[in-house]
Amino acid sequence: MARRVSGGPEPLGADTEAALAALPQDSAEELYESAPCGYLSTLMDGTIVRVNATLLEWLGLERETVVGRMRFADLLTVGGRLYHETHFAPLLHMRGEVSGVALEMRTSEGGRLPVLVSSAVKRGGGDEPSLVRATVFDATDRRSYEEELLRRRKEADHARAEAEQARRRADADRARLTEALTILRRSFLPDTLPDVPGMETAAYYHTASPDQLGGDFYDLLPLDDTRWVFFLGDVSGKGPEAATLTSQSRYALRAAALHSPEPVDVLTTLNTVLLDRYADNGDPRYCTVVFGVLEPDGDTGHVRVRLASGGHPPALAMRAGGGADFLHTPGGMLVGVLPDAHFATAETTLAPGDTLVLYTDGLTEARTGPGSDTLYGEDALRSFAADHAPSTPRGMVDALTELLRGFGEGLGDDTALLALGVPASDTPPGTP
Repeated sequence: MARRVSGGPEPLGADTEAALAALPQDSAEELYESAPCGYLSTLMDGTIVRVNATLLEWLGLERETVVGRMRFADLLTVGGRLYHETHFAPLLHMRGEVSGVALEMRTSEGGRLPVLVSSAVKRGGGDEPSLVRATVFDATDRRSYEEELLRRRKEADHARAEAEQARRRADADRARLTEALTILRRSFLPDTLPDVPGMETAAYYHTASPDQLGGDFYDLLPLDDTRWVFFLGDVSGKGPEAATLTSQSRYALRAAALHSPEPVDVLTTLNTVLLDRYADNGDPRYCTVVFGVLEPDGDTGHVRVRLASGGHPPALAMRAGGGADFLHTPGGMLVGVLPDAHFATAETTLAPGDTLVLYTDGLTEARTGPGSDTLYGEDALRSFAADHAPSTPRGMVDALTELLRGFGEGLGDDTALLALGVPASDTPPGTP
Protein backbone atom coordinates (compact mmCIF):
# COMPACT_ATOMS: atom_id res chain seq x y z
CA MET A 1 0.00 0.00 0.00
CA ALA A 2 1.31 3.45 -0.98
CA ARG A 3 2.39 5.53 1.95
CA ARG A 4 1.37 9.17 2.00
CA VAL A 5 4.06 11.66 2.83
CA SER A 6 2.86 14.19 5.35
CA GLY A 7 1.79 17.36 3.58
CA GLY A 8 2.20 15.79 0.11
CA PRO A 9 -0.40 15.02 -2.57
CA GLU A 10 -2.94 12.24 -2.16
CA PRO A 11 -1.52 8.89 -3.39
CA LEU A 12 -2.92 7.41 -6.63
CA GLY A 13 -5.49 4.72 -6.27
CA ALA A 14 -4.84 1.20 -7.49
CA ASP A 15 -7.21 1.61 -10.47
CA THR A 16 -5.52 4.80 -11.59
CA GLU A 17 -2.06 3.26 -11.33
CA ALA A 18 -3.23 0.29 -13.38
CA ALA A 19 -4.74 2.55 -16.06
CA LEU A 20 -1.54 4.55 -16.33
CA ALA A 21 0.56 1.39 -16.59
CA ALA A 22 -1.62 0.19 -19.48
CA LEU A 23 -1.11 3.35 -21.56
CA PRO A 24 1.24 3.03 -24.57
CA GLN A 25 4.51 4.79 -24.03
CA ASP A 26 5.37 7.63 -26.48
CA SER A 27 8.89 7.73 -27.73
CA ALA A 28 10.76 11.01 -27.90
CA GLU A 29 10.56 10.81 -31.71
CA GLU A 30 6.79 10.41 -31.61
CA LEU A 31 6.46 13.31 -29.23
CA TYR A 32 8.55 15.43 -31.59
CA GLU A 33 6.79 14.46 -34.81
CA SER A 34 3.20 14.57 -33.55
CA ALA A 35 3.44 17.51 -31.20
CA PRO A 36 0.53 19.98 -31.33
CA CYS A 37 2.98 22.62 -32.55
CA GLY A 38 5.60 22.81 -35.26
CA TYR A 39 9.28 22.08 -34.63
CA LEU A 40 12.22 22.71 -36.87
CA SER A 41 15.96 23.10 -36.58
CA THR A 42 18.22 25.08 -38.90
CA LEU A 43 21.87 25.76 -39.38
CA MET A 44 23.07 29.23 -38.56
CA ASP A 45 22.56 30.24 -42.20
CA GLY A 46 18.89 29.22 -41.94
CA THR A 47 19.11 25.89 -43.81
CA ILE A 48 16.48 23.53 -42.45
CA VAL A 49 17.98 20.31 -41.10
CA ARG A 50 15.02 18.93 -39.27
CA VAL A 51 11.24 19.55 -39.25
CA ASN A 52 8.40 17.68 -37.62
CA ALA A 53 5.34 16.19 -39.29
CA THR A 54 2.98 18.68 -37.72
CA LEU A 55 4.56 21.66 -39.44
CA LEU A 56 4.86 19.80 -42.75
CA GLU A 57 1.17 18.96 -42.61
CA TRP A 58 0.22 22.57 -41.87
CA LEU A 59 2.21 23.80 -44.86
CA GLY A 60 1.34 20.90 -47.16
CA LEU A 61 5.01 20.10 -47.82
CA GLU A 62 7.03 16.92 -48.13
CA ARG A 63 10.01 16.37 -45.90
CA GLU A 64 12.26 15.58 -48.90
CA THR A 65 11.60 19.00 -50.45
CA VAL A 66 12.31 20.86 -47.24
CA VAL A 67 15.19 19.30 -45.28
CA GLY A 68 18.54 20.43 -46.67
CA ARG A 69 16.84 22.19 -49.58
CA MET A 70 15.04 25.15 -48.02
CA ARG A 71 15.89 27.81 -45.54
CA PHE A 72 13.58 28.98 -42.80
CA ALA A 73 13.01 32.25 -44.63
CA ASP A 74 11.77 30.26 -47.67
CA LEU A 75 8.77 29.10 -45.63
CA LEU A 76 7.68 32.70 -45.03
CA THR A 77 5.54 35.07 -47.08
CA VAL A 78 7.21 38.07 -48.70
CA GLY A 79 6.28 40.31 -45.81
CA GLY A 80 7.31 37.68 -43.27
CA ARG A 81 10.66 37.15 -45.04
CA LEU A 82 11.35 40.89 -45.01
CA TYR A 83 10.61 41.10 -41.28
CA HIS A 84 12.73 37.99 -40.65
CA GLU A 85 15.75 39.44 -42.41
CA THR A 86 15.54 42.92 -40.91
CA HIS A 87 14.40 42.17 -37.36
CA PHE A 88 13.98 38.52 -36.42
CA ALA A 89 17.36 37.13 -37.52
CA PRO A 90 19.50 40.05 -36.27
CA LEU A 91 17.75 39.95 -32.90
CA LEU A 92 18.21 36.17 -32.68
CA HIS A 93 21.93 36.41 -33.40
CA MET A 94 22.34 39.24 -30.91
CA ARG A 95 20.34 37.77 -28.01
CA GLY A 96 20.53 34.07 -28.76
CA GLU A 97 16.74 33.73 -28.50
CA VAL A 98 13.48 35.40 -29.47
CA SER A 99 10.01 34.53 -28.29
CA GLY A 100 6.45 34.85 -29.62
CA VAL A 101 7.17 36.73 -32.85
CA ALA A 102 4.18 36.95 -35.20
CA LEU A 103 5.01 35.87 -38.77
CA GLU A 104 3.19 34.43 -41.78
CA MET A 105 4.16 31.17 -43.55
CA ARG A 106 3.26 30.11 -47.09
CA THR A 107 1.32 26.93 -47.70
CA SER A 108 1.78 24.75 -50.76
CA GLU A 109 -1.64 25.88 -52.05
CA GLY A 110 -0.65 29.54 -51.97
CA GLY A 111 -2.36 30.34 -48.71
CA ARG A 112 -1.04 32.05 -45.65
CA LEU A 113 -0.68 30.60 -42.17
CA PRO A 114 -0.32 33.09 -39.32
CA VAL A 115 2.09 31.73 -36.73
CA LEU A 116 3.93 32.65 -33.55
CA VAL A 117 7.61 31.69 -33.66
CA SER A 118 10.04 31.25 -30.78
CA SER A 119 13.70 30.43 -31.59
CA ALA A 120 16.82 29.68 -29.57
CA VAL A 121 20.45 29.23 -30.60
CA LYS A 122 22.16 26.00 -29.55
CA ARG A 123 25.87 26.28 -28.93
CA GLY A 124 28.39 23.56 -29.51
CA GLY A 125 31.95 23.01 -28.40
CA GLY A 126 33.82 26.18 -27.72
CA ASP A 127 30.50 27.93 -27.09
CA GLU A 128 30.12 28.52 -30.82
CA PRO A 129 26.55 28.80 -32.18
CA SER A 130 25.83 25.71 -34.23
CA LEU A 131 22.09 25.29 -34.54
CA VAL A 132 18.80 27.17 -34.26
CA ARG A 133 15.80 25.42 -32.81
CA ALA A 134 12.38 26.95 -33.50
CA THR A 135 8.89 26.29 -32.17
CA VAL A 136 5.96 27.32 -34.37
CA PHE A 137 2.39 27.79 -33.05
CA ASP A 138 -0.65 28.07 -35.29
CA ALA A 139 -2.05 31.58 -34.70
CA THR A 140 -5.02 31.30 -37.05
CA ASP A 141 -7.60 31.62 -34.29
CA ARG A 142 -5.67 34.43 -32.67
CA ARG A 143 -5.40 36.24 -36.01
CA SER A 144 -9.12 35.85 -36.58
CA TYR A 145 -9.77 37.21 -33.11
CA GLU A 146 -7.43 40.15 -33.69
CA GLU A 147 -8.99 40.87 -37.06
CA GLU A 148 -12.44 40.77 -35.48
CA LEU A 149 -11.28 43.15 -32.77
CA LEU A 150 -9.78 45.41 -35.40
CA ARG A 151 -12.97 45.29 -37.44
CA ARG A 152 -15.06 46.10 -34.41
CA ARG A 153 -12.71 48.92 -33.49
CA LYS A 154 -12.92 50.37 -36.98
CA GLU A 155 -16.69 50.09 -36.86
CA ALA A 156 -16.72 51.82 -33.48
CA ASP A 157 -14.39 54.54 -34.76
CA HIS A 158 -16.56 54.95 -37.83
CA ALA A 159 -19.69 55.13 -35.69
CA ARG A 160 -18.06 57.73 -33.45
CA ALA A 161 -16.97 59.74 -36.49
CA GLU A 162 -20.48 59.60 -37.92
CA ALA A 163 -21.95 60.57 -34.55
CA GLU A 164 -19.55 63.50 -34.32
CA GLN A 165 -20.45 64.60 -37.84
CA ALA A 166 -24.14 64.26 -36.99
CA ARG A 167 -23.61 66.32 -33.83
CA ARG A 168 -21.81 69.02 -35.79
CA ARG A 169 -24.56 69.06 -38.41
CA ALA A 170 -27.17 69.23 -35.64
CA ASP A 171 -25.28 72.10 -33.97
CA ALA A 172 -25.07 73.93 -37.28
CA ASP A 173 -28.75 73.30 -38.00
CA ARG A 174 -29.66 74.48 -34.52
CA ALA A 175 -27.57 77.62 -34.94
CA ARG A 176 -29.29 78.36 -38.26
CA LEU A 177 -32.70 77.64 -36.71
CA THR A 178 -31.96 79.86 -33.72
CA GLU A 179 -30.83 82.67 -36.02
CA ALA A 180 -33.95 82.31 -38.17
CA LEU A 181 -36.23 82.24 -35.12
CA THR A 182 -34.50 85.28 -33.66
CA ILE A 183 -35.02 87.23 -36.87
CA LEU A 184 -38.64 86.09 -37.12
CA ARG A 185 -39.31 86.88 -33.47
CA ARG A 186 -37.93 90.39 -33.92
CA SER A 187 -40.32 90.94 -36.81
CA PHE A 188 -43.22 90.66 -34.33
CA LEU A 189 -41.82 93.40 -32.09
CA PRO A 190 -40.91 97.03 -32.68
CA ASP A 191 -37.19 97.62 -33.12
CA THR A 192 -37.42 100.45 -30.59
CA LEU A 193 -40.26 102.06 -28.71
CA PRO A 194 -41.15 105.54 -29.98
CA ASP A 195 -40.77 108.57 -27.73
CA VAL A 196 -44.05 109.57 -26.11
CA PRO A 197 -44.01 113.21 -24.99
CA GLY A 198 -44.23 113.48 -21.23
CA MET A 199 -43.77 109.74 -20.67
CA GLU A 200 -41.14 107.05 -20.28
CA THR A 201 -41.40 103.58 -21.78
CA ALA A 202 -39.51 100.28 -21.56
CA ALA A 203 -40.02 96.76 -22.90
CA TYR A 204 -38.42 93.35 -22.71
CA TYR A 205 -38.99 89.97 -24.36
CA HIS A 206 -37.80 86.83 -22.57
CA THR A 207 -37.39 83.75 -24.76
CA ALA A 208 -38.01 80.53 -22.83
CA SER A 209 -36.43 78.36 -25.54
CA PRO A 210 -34.18 79.51 -28.42
CA ASP A 211 -35.38 76.50 -30.44
CA GLN A 212 -39.08 77.25 -30.17
CA LEU A 213 -41.07 80.20 -31.45
CA GLY A 214 -43.58 81.65 -29.02
CA GLY A 215 -46.48 83.95 -29.73
CA ASP A 216 -46.09 86.99 -27.44
CA PHE A 217 -46.18 90.45 -28.99
CA TYR A 218 -46.47 94.14 -28.09
CA ASP A 219 -46.45 97.54 -29.80
CA LEU A 220 -46.71 101.25 -29.15
CA LEU A 221 -47.61 103.75 -31.87
CA PRO A 222 -48.94 107.31 -32.26
CA LEU A 223 -52.60 107.75 -33.12
CA ASP A 224 -52.48 111.51 -33.65
CA ASP A 225 -50.74 114.50 -32.12
CA THR A 226 -52.29 113.97 -28.70
CA ARG A 227 -53.02 110.24 -28.36
CA TRP A 228 -51.02 107.04 -28.42
CA VAL A 229 -52.14 103.42 -28.52
CA PHE A 230 -50.44 100.38 -27.03
CA PHE A 231 -51.17 96.69 -26.96
CA LEU A 232 -49.66 93.48 -25.63
CA GLY A 233 -50.85 89.93 -26.32
CA ASP A 234 -50.19 86.23 -26.38
CA VAL A 235 -51.47 83.81 -29.04
CA SER A 236 -52.33 80.15 -28.56
CA GLY A 237 -49.83 77.47 -29.45
CA LYS A 238 -46.21 77.63 -30.54
CA GLY A 239 -44.22 77.19 -33.69
CA PRO A 240 -45.05 78.31 -37.26
CA GLU A 241 -48.82 78.37 -36.64
CA ALA A 242 -48.36 80.64 -33.63
CA ALA A 243 -46.04 82.86 -35.65
CA THR A 244 -48.65 83.26 -38.36
CA LEU A 245 -51.33 84.12 -35.80
CA THR A 246 -49.02 86.60 -34.07
CA SER A 247 -48.30 88.40 -37.32
CA GLN A 248 -52.00 88.58 -38.25
CA SER A 249 -53.03 89.76 -34.78
CA ARG A 250 -50.40 92.46 -34.58
CA TYR A 251 -51.19 93.97 -37.97
CA ALA A 252 -54.95 93.65 -37.44
CA LEU A 253 -54.63 95.59 -34.18
CA ARG A 254 -52.59 98.34 -35.82
CA ALA A 255 -55.07 98.68 -38.68
CA ALA A 256 -58.09 98.61 -36.36
CA ALA A 257 -56.54 101.28 -34.12
CA LEU A 258 -56.22 103.67 -37.04
CA HIS A 259 -59.82 103.03 -38.05
CA SER A 260 -61.48 103.25 -34.60
CA PRO A 261 -59.16 103.57 -31.58
CA GLU A 262 -61.78 102.77 -28.96
CA PRO A 263 -60.28 99.77 -27.10
CA VAL A 264 -63.41 97.59 -27.24
CA ASP A 265 -63.90 98.35 -30.94
CA VAL A 266 -60.30 97.32 -31.70
CA LEU A 267 -60.63 93.99 -29.90
CA THR A 268 -63.98 93.36 -31.59
CA THR A 269 -62.35 93.89 -34.99
CA LEU A 270 -59.53 91.48 -34.12
CA ASN A 271 -62.09 88.94 -32.91
CA THR A 272 -63.88 89.13 -36.28
CA VAL A 273 -60.61 88.76 -38.20
CA LEU A 274 -59.60 85.64 -36.30
CA LEU A 275 -63.03 84.04 -36.59
CA ASP A 276 -63.11 84.66 -40.34
CA ARG A 277 -59.65 83.18 -40.72
CA TYR A 278 -59.78 80.15 -38.42
CA ALA A 279 -63.34 79.32 -37.35
CA ASP A 280 -64.18 77.11 -40.35
CA ASN A 281 -60.89 75.27 -40.88
CA GLY A 282 -61.20 72.85 -37.95
CA ASP A 283 -58.22 74.44 -36.20
CA PRO A 284 -59.50 77.39 -34.14
CA ARG A 285 -56.93 79.93 -33.03
CA TYR A 286 -57.26 82.59 -30.40
CA CYS A 287 -55.24 85.02 -28.33
CA THR A 288 -55.35 87.15 -25.22
CA VAL A 289 -54.82 90.89 -25.68
CA VAL A 290 -54.85 94.09 -23.69
CA PHE A 291 -55.28 97.22 -25.82
CA GLY A 292 -55.18 100.77 -24.53
CA VAL A 293 -55.12 104.46 -25.40
CA LEU A 294 -52.82 107.02 -23.78
CA GLU A 295 -53.99 110.65 -23.55
CA PRO A 296 -51.28 112.85 -22.01
CA ASP A 297 -52.33 116.17 -20.49
CA GLY A 298 -49.57 118.64 -21.10
CA ASP A 299 -50.87 121.09 -18.52
CA THR A 300 -51.04 118.72 -15.53
CA GLY A 301 -48.45 116.14 -16.58
CA HIS A 302 -51.02 113.40 -15.98
CA VAL A 303 -51.82 110.69 -18.53
CA ARG A 304 -55.29 109.21 -18.93
CA VAL A 305 -55.25 105.49 -19.71
CA ARG A 306 -58.26 103.66 -21.16
CA LEU A 307 -57.89 99.98 -21.95
CA ALA A 308 -59.83 96.85 -22.82
CA SER A 309 -58.83 93.25 -22.15
CA GLY A 310 -59.69 90.05 -23.93
CA GLY A 311 -58.84 87.25 -21.50
CA HIS A 312 -55.49 88.83 -20.64
CA PRO A 313 -53.87 89.11 -17.17
CA PRO A 314 -54.66 92.48 -15.55
CA ALA A 315 -52.35 95.44 -15.97
CA LEU A 316 -50.45 96.54 -12.86
CA ALA A 317 -50.39 100.18 -11.74
CA MET A 318 -47.45 101.22 -9.52
CA ARG A 319 -47.97 104.50 -7.70
CA ALA A 320 -45.53 107.28 -6.88
CA GLY A 321 -46.55 107.14 -3.25
CA GLY A 322 -45.76 103.43 -3.02
CA GLY A 323 -47.88 100.34 -3.47
CA ALA A 324 -49.27 98.65 -6.56
CA ASP A 325 -52.73 97.53 -7.69
CA PHE A 326 -54.19 95.61 -10.59
CA LEU A 327 -56.52 97.19 -13.11
CA HIS A 328 -58.94 94.28 -13.09
CA THR A 329 -60.95 93.55 -16.21
CA PRO A 330 -63.24 90.71 -15.10
CA GLY A 331 -65.24 88.92 -17.76
CA GLY A 332 -63.00 89.79 -20.68
CA MET A 333 -63.21 86.84 -23.08
CA LEU A 334 -60.55 85.25 -25.29
CA VAL A 335 -60.22 86.90 -28.68
CA GLY A 336 -61.16 84.66 -31.61
CA VAL A 337 -63.44 82.15 -29.88
CA LEU A 338 -67.02 83.53 -29.89
CA PRO A 339 -68.69 85.90 -32.40
CA ASP A 340 -70.29 87.99 -29.65
CA ALA A 341 -67.32 88.00 -27.26
CA HIS A 342 -67.41 90.48 -24.39
CA PHE A 343 -64.33 92.56 -23.66
CA ALA A 344 -63.89 94.21 -20.26
CA THR A 345 -62.63 97.77 -19.85
CA ALA A 346 -60.71 99.71 -17.20
CA GLU A 347 -59.49 103.26 -16.80
CA THR A 348 -56.88 104.98 -14.67
CA THR A 349 -54.78 108.12 -14.55
CA LEU A 350 -51.02 108.05 -14.29
CA ALA A 351 -49.65 110.88 -12.19
CA PRO A 352 -45.98 111.89 -12.13
CA GLY A 353 -44.00 108.94 -10.70
CA ASP A 354 -46.67 106.35 -11.62
CA THR A 355 -45.88 103.36 -13.89
CA LEU A 356 -48.22 100.97 -15.68
CA VAL A 357 -46.86 97.44 -16.28
CA LEU A 358 -48.27 94.96 -18.81
CA TYR A 359 -47.05 91.38 -19.08
CA THR A 360 -47.95 88.00 -20.56
CA ASP A 361 -48.80 84.95 -18.48
CA GLY A 362 -45.31 83.43 -18.86
CA LEU A 363 -44.47 85.55 -15.80
CA THR A 364 -47.34 84.60 -13.49
CA GLU A 365 -47.38 80.94 -14.61
CA ALA A 366 -43.67 80.35 -14.03
CA ARG A 367 -42.90 77.53 -11.60
CA THR A 368 -41.18 78.73 -8.47
CA GLY A 369 -38.71 75.87 -8.03
CA PRO A 370 -37.13 72.83 -9.74
CA GLY A 371 -39.81 70.17 -10.18
CA SER A 372 -42.36 72.37 -8.40
CA ASP A 373 -45.96 72.68 -9.59
CA THR A 374 -46.45 75.92 -7.64
CA LEU A 375 -46.95 78.90 -9.96
CA TYR A 376 -45.63 82.36 -9.21
CA GLY A 377 -49.10 83.90 -9.48
CA GLU A 378 -50.63 87.37 -9.48
CA ASP A 379 -50.45 87.87 -5.70
CA ALA A 380 -46.69 87.36 -5.70
CA LEU A 381 -46.35 89.73 -8.65
CA ARG A 382 -48.36 92.47 -6.89
CA SER A 383 -46.19 92.08 -3.77
CA PHE A 384 -43.05 92.23 -5.91
CA ALA A 385 -44.28 95.43 -7.59
CA ALA A 386 -45.28 96.99 -4.27
CA ASP A 387 -41.79 96.31 -2.92
CA HIS A 388 -40.29 98.11 -5.91
CA ALA A 389 -42.72 101.06 -5.99
CA PRO A 390 -42.21 103.76 -6.89
CA SER A 391 -40.20 102.85 -9.97
CA THR A 392 -39.55 104.11 -13.47
CA PRO A 393 -40.57 101.90 -16.40
CA ARG A 394 -36.93 100.99 -17.08
CA GLY A 395 -36.25 100.24 -13.44
CA MET A 396 -39.31 97.97 -13.18
CA VAL A 397 -38.56 96.13 -16.42
CA ASP A 398 -34.99 95.54 -15.24
CA ALA A 399 -36.26 94.17 -11.92
CA LEU A 400 -38.74 91.86 -13.66
CA THR A 401 -36.04 90.71 -16.06
CA GLU A 402 -33.91 89.55 -13.14
CA LEU A 403 -36.96 87.87 -11.63
CA LEU A 404 -37.57 85.95 -14.86
CA ARG A 405 -33.98 84.80 -15.04
CA GLY A 406 -34.21 83.58 -11.47
CA PHE A 407 -36.96 81.13 -12.41
CA GLY A 408 -34.48 79.15 -14.55
CA GLU A 409 -36.09 76.03 -15.97
CA GLY A 410 -39.31 76.93 -14.17
CA LEU A 411 -39.98 79.51 -16.89
CA GLY A 412 -41.61 77.37 -19.55
CA ASP A 413 -43.17 80.06 -21.73
CA ASP A 414 -42.05 83.23 -23.45
CA THR A 415 -42.79 86.44 -21.57
CA ALA A 416 -43.31 89.95 -22.91
CA LEU A 417 -43.09 93.05 -20.71
CA LEU A 418 -44.22 96.60 -21.53
CA ALA A 419 -44.01 99.44 -19.00
CA LEU A 420 -45.41 102.97 -19.46
CA GLY A 421 -44.86 105.70 -16.92
CA VAL A 422 -44.86 109.39 -16.16
CA PRO A 423 -41.55 110.76 -14.87
CA ALA A 424 -41.63 112.07 -11.33
CA SER A 425 -41.61 115.86 -11.19
CA ASP A 426 -38.03 115.86 -9.94
CA THR A 427 -36.80 113.02 -12.21
CA PRO A 428 -35.61 113.82 -15.73
CA PRO A 429 -37.09 111.52 -18.41
CA GLY A 430 -34.96 108.48 -19.06
CA THR A 431 -33.68 108.13 -15.48
CA PRO A 432 -34.07 104.50 -14.14
